[in-house]
Amino acid sequence: MKHIQSVGVVGAGAMGQGIAQIVAQAGKRVYLYDVQAQAAQKAVQALQAIWQRLADKGRMTAEQVLAATQAVTVADSLEQLYQVDLVVEAIVERLEVKQQLFVQLEQGVDDDCILASNTSSLSITSIAQACRLPARVVGFHFFNPVPLMKVVEVIEGLRTATHTADALMALARELGHTPVRAKDMPGFVVNHAGRGMNIEGLKVAQECVAPFYQIDAIMRDQAGFRMGPFELMDLTGLDVSHPVMTSIYEQFFDEPRFRPSPITAVRQAGKLWGRKTDAGFYTYDQAQKIIPPQPEVPPLTPQVPVWLAHYHQKGYERAAALLSALGVTVETGSSPSEEALILITPFGQDVASVVVEHQLDPVRTLALDTLFGLEPGKRRVLMCSVATGQNWRDQAWALLASDGTPVSVIEDSSGFVAQRIVATIINVAADIAQQQIATPTDIDNAVRLGLAYPYGGPLSMGDHWGADLILEILSNMYANTGDMRYRSSPWLRRRAQLGLSLCAETACAAQ
Repeated sequence: MKHIQSVGVVGAGAMGQGIAQIVAQAGKRVYLYDVQAQAAQKAVQALQAIWQRLADKGRMTAEQVLAATQAVTVADSLEQLYQVDLVVEAIVERLEVKQQLFVQLEQGVDDDCILASNTSSLSITSIAQACRLPARVVGFHFFNPVPLMKVVEVIEGLRTATHTADALMALARELGHTPVRAKDMPGFVVNHAGRGMNIEGLKVAQECVAPFYQIDAIMRDQAGFRMGPFELMDLTGLDVSHPVMTSIYEQFFDEPRFRPSPITAVRQAGKLWGRKTDAGFYTYDQAQKIIPPQPEVPPLTPQVPVWLAHYHQKGYERAAALLSALGVTVETGSSPSEEALILITPFGQDVASVVVEHQLDPVRTLALDTLFGLEPGKRRVLMCSVATGQNWRDQAWALLASDGTPVSVIEDSSGFVAQRIVATIINVAADIAQQQIATPTDIDNAVRLGLAYPYGGPLSMGDHWGADLILEILSNMYANTGDMRYRSSPWLRRRAQLGLSLCAETACAAQ
């Protein structure tokens, strides 16, 4: 395996500059080249300013700043990169441009020089196809900002040599990053796994289950994510995220799990791109997100009895504990009285289907999402059917908010909001594991570090809530909607059936 000591970086934009920074800080020699000579020089000046700020904060010594500064050379031509051990390109996302660069580099670099692409969406196999020695071509996909996002995907094309990827895995660790190894498939790991959050969030919004800001609030304050899908897309920019959605959907030959939404198509066309245009799913004033005012909680009226459905045992137990803590009288009969508010706790079902199945009064029936816990302070989600009476909705809403906990009231939906988004995230990750695009450990590491998902990553997240419960949610959603996007991955289904962890690899590998 080649030990890399010198690195050429082609492209002095944000990604190229970030790669050059961490390589220089690791004590490696860096040659930074850009077709616009001034761009490379400005990038080096920016790096010097960054290092000085780090020194001022006590995070680098004067000696480390000097060493890093001296490690970086602005290359006037590609020829100055011919003696390096590794070249990383961070240029425009166009296949033919990347191919032309690597062909040109092959005219001068040594045969053991590794050629790496920082592409986020193009096939490494396709890039390598133009090269004389495709075995040395590999993906080395960092995330922006490179110094802070401590994960990098090492992508093996169909003709990439194992020792080539091994060398970059070792280099990544020297740079202080966590490397994850991935097959050359659309979206690799992080962008592939990220489809679940955004695509399903858009589907929830398209069905008018809840407005954008409520969906985000539910994902943050109930499910425990750092950001909801619409905050995230505003941060990334729809000019970036919509084409990625479309590209991955098309590259997987119209896989229903990745079906894009017309919501983003229209907004992208209208240049409602998010923070960069001060208007997206939210409007922005001096870079500050403006959130619509929260609806007022109805006044708490004299309590009516509550009948709690026992159809879903885990949900029943959690809801019963909450109602007891709130001082609510819960009826104990096998069916509700004529005066009772009816609460159900489904997983993956909507209110209408439960009402019909169990012959409940639709006017008095509402659903409470119990998957994520109901402790005080954690947002609670209450779901109406199209037949739910406003007075019954207000009774339930006021009751659930009576201890000061925020409550989101949503329209009928198979899987509420967070149930269906979280189940989709876990299911997509399970299918990445099923396709052996990456190991379960690498999938969790990539998504935890690249997308900041909670509970250790999507597969560990599935274990946290229970693979059997996630399977139940998906199965009910599939039965209710008939939409193929909710079919369960074999990885998820088999492990749920056998009581195994979603992180458990297959012991009996195919020969």
